[in-house]
Amino acid sequence: MCGIVGYIGENQAGPILLDGLSKLEYRGYDSAGIAVYDGSEIKMTKSTGRLKVLEELTHGGETMPGTSGIGHTRWATHGAPTDTNAHPHFNKDRSIVVVHNGIIENYIKLKKKLQSKGYEFISDTDTEVVAHLLDYYYKGDPLETVTKIMNRVEGSYALGIMFLDHPDELYAVRKDSPLIVGHAEGGNLIASDVPAVLKYTRRVYFIENEEVVVLKKDSMTFYNIDAEEIEKEPVTIEWDISAAEKGGYEHFMQKEMYEQPKAVTDTLNPRLKGSRIEIEELGMTDEEIRAVRKIFIVACGSAYHTGVTAKYVFEGLARIPVEVDLASEFRYRDPILEEGTLVIIVSQSGETADSLAALREAKARGCRVLGIVNVVGSSIAREADNVMYTWAGPEIAVATTKAYSTQLIAEYLLALKFAHVRGMINDEELAVYIRDLQLLPQQIEMLLNNKEKIQKFANRYIAAKDVFFIGRGIDYAISLEGSLKLKEISYIHSEAYAAGELKHGTISLIEEGTLVAAVLTQEDLYKKMISNMVEVKTRGAFILAVTNADNVEVEKSADYVIYIPKNNKYFTNSLAVIPLQLFGYYVAIGKGCDVDKPRNLAKSVTVE
Repeated sequence: MCGIVGYIGENQAGPILLDGLSKLEYRGYDSAGIAVYDGSEIKMTKSTGRLKVLEELTHGGETMPGTSGIGHTRWATHGAPTDTNAHPHFNKDRSIVVVHNGIIENYIKLKKKLQSKGYEFISDTDTEVVAHLLDYYYKGDPLETVTKIMNRVEGSYALGIMFLDHPDELYAVRKDSPLIVGHAEGGNLIASDVPAVLKYTRRVYFIENEEVVVLKKDSMTFYNIDAEEIEKEPVTIEWDISAAEKGGYEHFMQKEMYEQPKAVTDTLNPRLKGSRIEIEELGMTDEEIRAVRKIFIVACGSAYHTGVTAKYVFEGLARIPVEVDLASEFRYRDPILEEGTLVIIVSQSGETADSLAALREAKARGCRVLGIVNVVGSSIAREADNVMYTWAGPEIAVATTKAYSTQLIAEYLLALKFAHVRGMINDEELAVYIRDLQLLPQQIEMLLNNKEKIQKFANRYIAAKDVFFIGRGIDYAISLEGSLKLKEISYIHSEAYAAGELKHGTISLIEEGTLVAAVLTQEDLYKKMISNMVEVKTRGAFILAVTNADNVEVEKSADYVIYIPKNNKYFTNSLAVIPLQLFGYYVAIGKGCDVDKPRNLAKSVTVE
C-alpha cells in the first residue's frame, strides 16, 4: 500500500519526485502529493485522483522550486481519498513534514494523548499522528526525535521526513514496510521500490527493520534504533529500467502476460542441470529433505492459488502431506507445527503483511521457513531461513500473471526435488518430468499467440453479471485463479467451485444464459467433469471448456472449447491458466476498465 519517494541533491526535486511516484503508482493511486523545501519554507501540493492531476497542478514539478523534497502516492487505509487526507502531512507550524507507507496500529491512543496536549488534527489519517508526535518530541535533534518515535509507534511504517531547521538533511526510517535508498550522481534518493530510482542509479541499499538513514546531497549515514551508526553494503540492480516500462503494449498486464514464456524459462533453467534438479538456495541436505514430515504452504490471493495446485503436486509426487493456508488465517488458528514441518511462504512482493506475519509465527515456533518471492532483498526474502526467487522481473499490473506462473514453476521444482530425494520417483522418471517442464515456455507462447479466438469469445460476455468456474483436483485450483482474474479486473461477479460441490447448493444459481467455465485437464476426472457440465447445461448454462488437445469428447457437452497443448497432468495449471488470463483481460478491456489499476486494489498489500 502506498509509495513514498524522497530526493536531496543538486537538481530540482519536484520533477524527480513526480517521476519516482509515476513508477510507484501501482502501489496506490487514489491521491498523491509532494513537499519541497524552497530555500525558506516547505511548500506542499497534493490532490485527490491519479498522479496526472498532481503533475498538472505543479506543471510537472516545475512550479515547486527547491532541491530537496518528499512525495507520496496513496492507497487509502485511514480516511477517504481526499485532498486533506492525502500525504504529505505537516505538524502544527509546518516545520516538520512526513510521508508514510504502512499502518500505525496504536494511532488512536497516540492521537488522544496528543489531543490532550493541545494538538489539533485536520485529517482522518494515522499518518498525521506521526507528524505531531515528531513535533512533540523534537528538541532540535532530528535523529534523537526519530528514534524516540520509533519506540512509541506500533505497526508498520516506512517514513520520509523533513525538518525545516535542518534543510540540508532528509530522514527515512523503516519497520515492516519496504524502503530503499539510492545513491545517484548529484544527489540521493529514498523510495518504496527499485523502479522509482532506476532512472538515476543502480546502486541501492535495502533498509532493514528499525534502521534510520540520514541523507545529504553528497552523503548518507545509517543508524540503528539506538542512534548508533552502522555500516551497510550496496546492491547493484541488474535488470534494466525498460523492464518497468510498457514496451509498446497497451497495458502492463498485457505486456506481463506475454513475458510469461521468458519468466518461466528464467525461473526454470538455473535449477536444471541436465537430468537433475539443483536448488542451491534451498539450503537443505538430502537428509533434511527426507526428514520433512509435513508442509504448510501459506500465502494470499493468487499466491495462495498456486499453493492449492502445489498441494496436489507435492502429495502426488513426493507423498508428503500438505496443508494450504490463507496467511491472514494461519497465525490466528493456532496451527499445529510439529517437528519435521516445513513452512513455505509464497509472495510476489515479499512484503505481504499477512504472509510476513505468518513467517514470523512459524519461525517463533521453531519451524524451518522457505520463502518463494519475486523481489530480491524483500522482507520475506531476508527473514526466511532460505529463499527461492522467481525470476519474473518487475510486475507492475496489480493483477498478477507472470509472477503467478513463476511461482508455479518454483513449486513444481521443489516437489520434484523432494520426490526424487525421498525415492518416490527414480532418475528416469525425473528426466521425463524435466522434459515436460522444458516444454512449458513454448507451449505458453503458443497459447498467447492464439489469442484471437479468446478475444472474440470474451466480447460476447462483456455484459455478463455472473460467471462460475468449475473443476476437480488441480482443475479446481486453476478455476480459483481464473475466477479471481476475471472479477478483479472486470468487476464481474465470479466464483470458483469444486465441481462436485455444485449439487450441494451452488447449482441453484444457474439460470438461462449463465456462463460456466469448466476446466478439464485431469484425464482421470474427465467423465466426472462432463457429468457436472451436463448438470449445469440442462439448467440453461452456456459452457466454456478448457481442456487438453486430445479431449474432443468434451465438444458434445460444451458450447465453446479452448484446447491446450498436452503436458504432464501435474503441470497443466501453467497452460490452462493462460486462456483464462486472456479471457479476463479482454472482458475487462471490452468494458473499458483500467486493467492495470483495478479499483480498490493495490499491488503490494503491506498492511493486515
